[in-house]
Amino acid sequence: MSEFPDLMTAAATKTKKKKAQTLPLGIDGPRSDEVSIEKSWRKNQSDAHPASVSMSVYFEMMIDWVVTGLVLAAAAAIDVARGDTTVTGTVFCDQCKDGRFDALDYPLGGIRILLACPAEHGQFVVMREETTNWLGAYTTSFVGTPDMGGCRAQLSGDVQGCGAVVGPAQDLRLTLKMFDSQMYTVDPLVAQPDIRSPLCPQTSPLPEQPLPSFPPPNNLSPPLPSLPPMSQLPVLSPPITESLPMSPLPPLPPLPPMPTKPFFNASACPYQMWMMAQHKCYWVLDPETKVGLVFGPLASSRYGTNITLRDSINGMGDPYQTLLREGTTALLNSYASTQFVYQPIDVVRRLNWALTDGSSQQLLMAALRFIKANSGQIGNTTCKFTFCT
Repeated sequence: MSEFPDLMTAAATKTKKKKAQTLPLGIDGPRSDEVSIEKSWRKNQSDAHPASVSMSVYFEMMIDWVVTGLVLAAAAAIDVARGDTTVTGTVFCDQCKDGRFDALDYPLGGIRILLACPAEHGQFVVMREETTNWLGAYTTSFVGTPDMGGCRAQLSGDVQGCGAVVGPAQDLRLTLKMFDSQMYTVDPLVAQPDIRSPLCPQTSPLPEQPLPSFPPPNNLSPPLPSLPPMSQLPVLSPPITESLPMSPLPPLPPLPPMPTKPFFNASACPYQMWMMAQHKCYWVLDPETKVGLVFGPLASSRYGTNITLRDSINGMGDPYQTLLREGTTALLNSYASTQFVYQPIDVVRRLNWALTDGSSQQLLMAALRFIKANSGQIGNTTCKFTFCT
């Protein structure tokens, strides 16, 4: 029995040595925990990686959408900034062959018009062909704002009926240029029949007068009278308009009443249609009415007291005349059609506001609005005129 405690002591000592070799300084125990923590961290990182990838892809898609939107906006801005050139005119049949428009003349529809411009060597080259509508009017457009001052419009030469004799070509005249847009108008092209209409008034030819004979000039001319000195010239008084200050917007005159039977459908006619004798029945206002009585004292002081509505339709050459012509046309359209884009009082106010400002930009802007309204571009309508009986 004395050996048994020794054996137990030896076994306990051996077990302690084995534990000391297996767990030196207590390191192996904590290392297993570190390995498990590292594995858990790596797993979390692998789980978070797909989310970061999806966020990166979403960010790249947003960048692509923004860049695409900017490119489309720039393209739209470039397309809007590109200007256009418009050319318009009319064609008539001159039945009396007198070169004037009277009650027997009528517009020619379905006529081919040639627009030609000079080339490098001075020869004219056809740039565009257009066909007139049933009102004898034609309109064409060119991309950009080329200089077409030297171009011409002429009939094609194969005019049926009234086209036995083709009138001369007409030059393109620049009537409006604003920003990146411009408009050219052409004087009416004329086609004449082979024989004058029997309804035309007979004009007796004037007898030929012999030219007077003048004595031969002398080599020595008589001495010219001496001019008075500058101090003796009379002093001119300043113009009356300088002593008449203009108010910002003068009181507008009362407008004539609306017609009893106007157009109840939309209609818009350019000034060329109002100039024709076949459409005089659509004039609600008297053509001999003074401009000052309709548009007010500001228009009277600018255009004069004797100018009539008929005269204003023929005006062209500067921004003031263009504004008056298109404003008068818009006023006539507003009386002829109840669905015209402007009411009569609106036309009068817009013209007076442009005259009050007086700058070329405001004058041309107001004229351009009237031109678009009279041509039917605003409201998408056409001219509903028919021949007056």
